[in-house]
Order: sequence, then structure tokens, then C-alpha cells
Amino acid sequence: MPTLTAAHWGIYEFVMRAGAPVGLRPFAGDGSPSAIGDGMFAAYRSSARIARPAVRRSVLAHGPGAGRELRGIDPFVEVSWDRALDLVAAALKRTIAEHGNEAIFGGSYGWSSAGRFHHAQSQIHRFLNFIGGYVRHVDSYSLGAAHVLMQHIVAPMRELTAQHTSWNRLADTTRLFVSFGGVPAKNAQVSPGGAGRHQVPSALARMREAGVRFVNISPVGDDIDTGGPFEWLAIRPNTDTAFMLGLAHTLYREGRHDTAFLETHCVGFDRFARYLTGQSDGVAKDAAWAAEICGIPAETIVALARDMASTRTMVTGSWSLQRSHHGEQPYWMILTLAAMLGQIGLPGGGFGVGYGALNMVGSGEARFSGPTLPQGNNPVEAFIPVARLTDMLERPGTTFRYGGRTHRYPDIDLVYWAGGNPFHHHQDLNRLRRAWRKPAVIVVHEQFWTPTAKQADIVLPATSTLERDDIAQSQRERYLVAMKRAFAPVGQARDDYAIFTELAERLGAAERFTENRDVDQWLRHLYESSRPAAERLGIALPSFDRFWAEGLVELDAGSGEVVLLQQFRDDPAAYPLHTPSGRIELFSERIAGFDLADCGGHAQWYEPAEWLGSPKAETFAFHLISDQPSTKLHSQLDHGALSQSNKIGGREPITLNAGDARRLGIADGDLVRVWNERGACLAGARLSDRIRTGVVRLSTGAWYDPVSWADAGSIDKHGNANVLTLDIPTSELAQGCAAQTCLVDIERYGGPVPPITAHDPPPFATEPKR
Repeated sequence: MPTLTAAHWGIYEFVMRAGAPVGLRPFAGDGSPSAIGDGMFAAYRSSARIARPAVRRSVLAHGPGAGRELRGIDPFVEVSWDRALDLVAAALKRTIAEHGNEAIFGGSYGWSSAGRFHHAQSQIHRFLNFIGGYVRHVDSYSLGAAHVLMQHIVAPMRELTAQHTSWNRLADTTRLFVSFGGVPAKNAQVSPGGAGRHQVPSALARMREAGVRFVNISPVGDDIDTGGPFEWLAIRPNTDTAFMLGLAHTLYREGRHDTAFLETHCVGFDRFARYLTGQSDGVAKDAAWAAEICGIPAETIVALARDMASTRTMVTGSWSLQRSHHGEQPYWMILTLAAMLGQIGLPGGGFGVGYGALNMVGSGEARFSGPTLPQGNNPVEAFIPVARLTDMLERPGTTFRYGGRTHRYPDIDLVYWAGGNPFHHHQDLNRLRRAWRKPAVIVVHEQFWTPTAKQADIVLPATSTLERDDIAQSQRERYLVAMKRAFAPVGQARDDYAIFTELAERLGAAERFTENRDVDQWLRHLYESSRPAAERLGIALPSFDRFWAEGLVELDAGSGEVVLLQQFRDDPAAYPLHTPSGRIELFSERIAGFDLADCGGHAQWYEPAEWLGSPKAETFAFHLISDQPSTKLHSQLDHGALSQSNKIGGREPITLNAGDARRLGIADGDLVRVWNERGACLAGARLSDRIRTGVVRLSTGAWYDPVSWADAGSIDKHGNANVLTLDIPTSELAQGCAAQTCLVDIERYGGPVPPITAHDPPPFATEPKR
């Protein structure tokens, strides 16, 4: 067996020369490998790496809190590990003594590592819990609205994600596959603990070969690839709910809805029907009404509704739908529409909320969760929804609604970030930059000089995946992988575990944090701890020594083929849902009882803050889609070979409709300026006839690279979409990310062309004299 490692986007074999690894190649068992990881070897040893601990010069000269407005401007001074750790420990002690643990925000958002031990999020949360706790985040940028909503009306998203009807069942039984937002294989390159065999391309091809008809409702026509023709309905962004209401109205008016299923497995359809027909508000949500909003002809909507009712139909929505203003509504409407069709729980029918989002969704592999590092208990109750980071920093002490309750933003004195890059994930980055100046201390663990590291006070260099041993595994993935170290740490980089161990010693928590185990002992312990879960699934794990020597365990637990909610359909009394009624809640008394102006008791159409049907579109005429890139995971490996090969003049490409581009005098490859009142960026134009008129797409992931770090409104020269996106919540129910609700304007750029410095280290200086 070759020596292996794993990343979120796949398993990789070491290329050996003279007994030493010199590169990576995709795992031979993966028929559709991702190319992202091929460049890891070079990327992890690039000049963008952080070589030594570094402290901002003003902090060394004047102490914590000095020169906060100079974050991103001040040069760094490289110091010894002991000095850096002493500074971090002193800062933690001061914050705890003066403000309490509720003044520490433990920021860790992003995928960081497929390894289950060296996972920065687990490490930082474990450490902070053992020194008294921290303010945490809940939910995710990807699924903020869905995480909160779906548990109330059908099931938690974690359950739904793991139990989607498997691809094989879809190929065998689905006749019509209706996708809102596509099934993007680029997103399904990844799984949290590593993708084993990439499934989406071959799964869609099998379905097409079996005669499945595909209808994709999306502003772009390339977010699904069946290997053959499919129908593309180029909808206006953020109007999916209206389109689905038009479908539902047709089903109801023509008596094509399944009244028996609605009566036996659902609650609240009568309340929804009064809204659908206009009885409650005077507006019938028929196909003509929907057509005016979504830009799809009424006759098309009517014909599709009839087809959906006449055959085995799967209705699915991408995660991007709920990353919008009122993002709860399209997911609630998908569930409502599927319930009206009455096929939930049947093979090949029902609904999906994430096909193409992760490799594991739709997998028939065993539902085995491998090793995980215990994080301990957090004594601090304060939290924020993850997408409300800037609100927390700007408005300490003010209240916010979440999940039907009122909470208060804590007053943060110290931000400790390990794993992730908020200056990639967050929206309205110019606003975040201003808020980022407020905490007294910002500590960051990083491998690279990302924009987050450049705006920290103390930066500690962390090892990469290829510089440490670990174990990779995700549920619904076939393999448990022994991740072997490829080379020694670059510079003075240390594992997060080693860093936190030394800090825990300085803070009197070392024994609790380490449990007197080194890394090898932890790996063995975590592997052995996963045995009971494996045995319950009929999986016989070999000894740890054999696993480590062979490098791979194939988790053969028999057929894991599933049909989502099949048991519930067969016997709703014996297998009730974990909703208040035990049934699908098309009207939720609980949510209605929260009395929220922006999320009522059933699915409904709310006009977004920004969309192509609003008066604001007269000023900013294009709707910006900021989707997941195909050449990297979020911002990971933006400087890698694959990501760089996709850029235009070193900048992220922005896709425009070819007709729009001709009207604006923009040619393929031109440098363009994209802007709105929140910010501006430069990008390279890429023309296409597979994107709706009035829509542009700028994928996320380009490292934030302003022309001037001194100006919080400076133009980003690298193509970072989040200088443009809107930082408002989906609603007061979920407070999720609404990045896909964004209007911009665009023009050919003819000014001086600034150089790209995104991947360059910051300026350095010698230590100031006191």
C-alpha cells in the first residue's frame, strides 16, 4: 500500500524518490479525483508561509491594545517562541482577570484540516474550555438559516445531510429531478474528514443514462453537469420561493396535491393554503404572479407543476438558496412543495437540501463517525450566530433575536483565532476591518500570511497537513486514512496541540488539556475510542498498529442505501419526527409564536433587501453571485497552482453574460471594476452564455488584498467578493449569512493597474527601543 495522506478534497498517495516523498498523486481508488490537492506539496512550502512567531511592533513597544488602528499597517517583529507564548499567556490572564472569560472570543471557522486530531477548531475550543471558557459561535456561514429552521419543521440539518436518498436509489427510481441551484460537483469535491471516492459526476451520469429528466432552475447554467443535455430555467436570483409558490398554486388549483399525505404526515397545510390562494392577504400566488417576480414564463411554471405531479419527482435545493435575505423561505418552500406532491419517503421522490454540497450527501456508504477529539464543556453561556461577528464587535451589550429568544452581544477584549480566515468568510469586509480594530488583543495561529494574520497582534506559525501525523474519516465515506507526515515543519512552525500545551502549562491547565498524552498516544486513544461506534455498524477495525502500518481501512458495513424519511412515511406514529407535532410542519405554531416580522409561521415570499426587481437595481444593475470556487476550498490554497491557473492577470475571474459584456464594452480577459456602496474590487472578465442577463458571478476565495491597508474603504485589487456582499441576517429567526443577496455595478477598468500582493508577507522591523 502506498503511503497516504488526506485532505478535505480527497485521499492522496505520496510520490516517492530515493525513499522520500517529493509530491502527491490522487488515490488510485478514486475514479473522479479532485485536482486541488495535487498542488499541496508546493503550496505548503511557499514564501507565503509564516516562518517564525511574530508580534506587531506597536504591541511590543507599548503593550496590548496599542495602535489598534495600525492593524494591517504596523510592521511585525519576529520573536522567540518563549517570548510569543509568554505574551499570549499574559494577555489571556489580563483579559480573564479584568473582564472575565466572556470577553474572549474563540474564533475558529473553516475547515483547517481533514485530520480529526489536528483540527484547529477542536484544539482551540478544548484549550479555551479548560482555562474557563469563551464566547463561541453557533451554526455556519454555509447553512445558518437551514440549521435553525429545519429542526422546527422536519429534522435537524445534520440528520438530513446524512440521510439523503442515495444516488443509486435516485438512478433506479427517479424520473424527474428538479434542482434549484443545481448540483455543483465543484462543491462536492469535499467532505469534512476527507472525500474518499468522489461520487457526484458518476452519479449524475448514471441517472441520465437511466433516463432521468433534469430541470435546473438557476441563474447560471453550469452548476449541474449530467454529461448530457438538461433543461435550464434561468431564474432571477433570490426568487426561488416565488417560483415554487407558483408551482404549488398550480398543484392546488388543479387538485394535483396529495391530500392524504398532507392529512396523515403534515400539519398546517390549511393555514398555508389560505396564503397560497390569497385568502389571507388578497394576493393569489399563481403562476402569473410568480412569473412577474422570477422572470420565468407562467406557462412554463404551470407545465412543470403538472409534470412533477405525474411522475416520481425529486425536488432539491442547493445550500446557496438559504444564504440570502429571508433564506429560510426557499427551504421551507421546498419541503412544502414536496409534501404537496406526496412523495416524501418514497424511493426517488421527496426532497433534498444539499445534493452536490458535500461528497457525502447521497452516499450509500456506512454512517460511521470516526475519531473525534473531545472539547470539554464551556462554562460561558454567551454566543453569537457565526455570521454576526461584526455586529458583536460593533455593538457590545445590545440585544439580538435568535431561535425565538433574545440574547445579548458580549463585550470582546481578546480574539483568539485558530483555523479559518474571517477576511474570507465574512461579508462586507470593509465594515469588518473597522470593527476588527476594537478588541485589545488579537491572536492568530496560521500557516500562511493571510489577511487575518496580517491584521493580528500576535501570530503563531502552525504546521500544515503535510507536516504532521493524523487520522482522517467522514461519515458516509468509505475509508479511514492514516495521514502520514511528508516533511518536517517549515521554519519554526508547531502543531496547534504543541502551542496550546505550552500555553496550558503557563495557565495551570496542562494536565487537563493534555491528559498526559503526546500526539502518538492521542491518535491511538482516539482510534480505540471509535471502536464501539464501528462495532454497532458491524465494522471490524484492525489493531491500531496494523491500521497505521497499512495506512487505510475500507469500512465495509454492507449496504448503506437509504431513502430519506422512509420509516416516517411507512409509520408516522411509530417513527415520529422530532418536531412539536411529530409531523412535517407546513405551518409552525412555534415559529409563529416567535412573532417575527421577517419569518412567519409558514413559507412565504418576502422581498429581498437587494434584488433585480427592486428600485436599487436602477443604480446597481447586476446581481452578484458569490459561490464556492472550483479551484480551492473557500480560501485554502488560493496561492496554489490550480487556483493560480484559473486567475486572469493574477485576479479572480468574474463571469458575465456575453450580451451584457458587449453592451458595456467589456471583452474576455479585460480587467474590470466591480462596486457598490460597501466597497469595490478588481477582477478579470470571463464571458459566458450560461449566465442570466443582469447576473455576474465572482467566486469567493481570493485573499483580501486592498490597495491601502490604511484606508478601510480601499479597493481590493485581487477580486475578493466579500468586499461587496451584504452583511445582514437572513432573518431574526436564524441570523444566517445573506451573502447571495447583493447588487453591484461593473465597468471596464482603465486606471493604473496595482500589483497583486495578497500572498506576500507583511513588512517586518527590528524590535523598537523602549
